[in-house]
Amino acid sequence: MSEPVTGISRDDVVHLAGLARIDLSEAELDHLAAELPAILDHVASVQQAAGDDVPAMSHPVPVDNVFREDVVRPSLAPEEALAAAPASDQQRFLVPKILGED
Repeated sequence: MSEPVTGISRDDVVHLAGLARIDLSEAELDHLAAELPAILDHVASVQQAAGDDVPAMSHPVPVDNVFREDVVRPSLAPEEALAAAPASDQQRFLVPKILGED
């Protein structure tokens, strides 16, 4: 078993929170400064659970992508696609402007 994690200061927690872009209150910083060594100890024990004969993996079961053939098929002509549109312009759907655009 590895040595327990010690020496994590409140300033270390502030630095880590900044790297993670997490806003923490003063009380949360104090709480995490006390709890973080125990959390890291638990992570270290989990890391040691897998032996050298266990390969690193991202999923516990094999994952295979299923692909279909990429076949070109006829599709709608622009005029057909825009036939039911309330408004169109230059073979594009015309939508109302939003957010004060000019």
